[in-house]
Amino acid sequence: MTDSVNTRELILGILMEAAEDGNYSHLVIRAVLDKYQYLDKRDRAFITRVSEGTLQRMIELDYIIDVFSKVKTRKMKPAIRNILRMGVYQLKYMDAVPASAACNEAVKLARKKGFSSLAGFVNGVLRNISRNLFDVTYPDMETEPAAALSVRYSMPEWIVRDWLSAYGRERTEELLAAFLTDAPLTVRANLGRITPEALRERLASEGVSAEPLDEGKYPGLSYAFAIRDYDHLNGLSSFREGLFYVQDVSSMMVAEYAAPKSGDVCIDVCAAPGGKSMHLAEKLAGTGHVSARDLTDYKVALIRENIKRQGLANITAVKQDAAVFDAASEAAADIVIADLPCSGLGVLRKKADIKYRMSRAQQEELAALQRRILDVVCAYVKCGGTLIYSTCTINPAENEENVRYFLSGHPEFTLVKMEQLFPDRQLGDGFFISKMVKNNGKDRY
Repeated sequence: MTDSVNTRELILGILMEAAEDGNYSHLVIRAVLDKYQYLDKRDRAFITRVSEGTLQRMIELDYIIDVFSKVKTRKMKPAIRNILRMGVYQLKYMDAVPASAACNEAVKLARKKGFSSLAGFVNGVLRNISRNLFDVTYPDMETEPAAALSVRYSMPEWIVRDWLSAYGRERTEELLAAFLTDAPLTVRANLGRITPEALRERLASEGVSAEPLDEGKYPGLSYAFAIRDYDHLNGLSSFREGLFYVQDVSSMMVAEYAAPKSGDVCIDVCAAPGGKSMHLAEKLAGTGHVSARDLTDYKVALIRENIKRQGLANITAVKQDAAVFDAASEAAADIVIADLPCSGLGVLRKKADIKYRMSRAQQEELAALQRRILDVVCAYVKCGGTLIYSTCTINPAENEENVRYFLSGHPEFTLVKMEQLFPDRQLGDGFFISKMVKNNGKDRY
């Protein structure tokens, strides 16, 4: 480890911001890695692994700590709570870190952060856990399946119960296990600037491995790759030059479903950071137009930044509330993309802390918001045009049930297809996509 920077202190800072202050972990981790780009690749990997892993496994880590500590985690000082969490994560999930190092570094960190009086407590708890870690008794799977799955896979119990109801026990456990695996980074070539073959060669010249996706599993995505062996994206000239765009493979399927034709007018009502909008614009090959809309100045600026890097001319970023009707857009679009705010429970491999922020009440509010927005933006679709409704969650109430609700109130639309994508059955995030077509002025019945 680099002598001048205490990597465990950086990790503690990340955990404090994400677990205690409520900041989004992927943004906090990215900010730290950007600030300390000069660190050795091994140090950066250690920071990422322990930060992400501790947040991902937090329910289980707290359960283990509570077995061995008289003071329960919820009553501990936040810094001590997170020092113990990261210590237990290293003990249980990082064989390359000696138990003595995990314990000793935790004690040093407690003292450095001003908790010398609690250093003995930290040392005692961690060494006790180290000796008895694999003797911990978990809730019984037969008598308490929801509690048992919640602890083993660090998923809030209310979510486990919902998934048990929707998918059954075997399928739920498969999903829970999948959300604890690493998600590959997928990218698509900017076909206006480079061919997929040339991009792969360019990435190889920068030391990056780019593996094509399985054509049988992902038909039409010959322009997409799963990449690895890179340090940080900004260090790649190919990224800075806009030769590719980072996008989850599930998200790429939205433009494939939409299938824009030359000259089409497209509206993406909740577009930030702009991946789907730019994908449509690229497929239009310089024709037509894409209006990429979102709610705030910050999000619109983010879209514009990405448009500039990709060098696209047939797309504009616009500030517009999707829930407020825009009369100028009525019957103006060949394609409307409604990738709407959702519970986000499909992206937990990349954004683990979402599961701790979300509640059933919030989920119900989001489902209602999705319905309101669909009722508004469907008016933008021309007769014969396409409406794509998608989310990055696996909650049926926000997906299939919302499609049924929408169709019951809008008989002028016909469902062409819909698909729930699961993270254990493909490379990408959990994702839902539906395609509906507006009939030529006639009732579908």
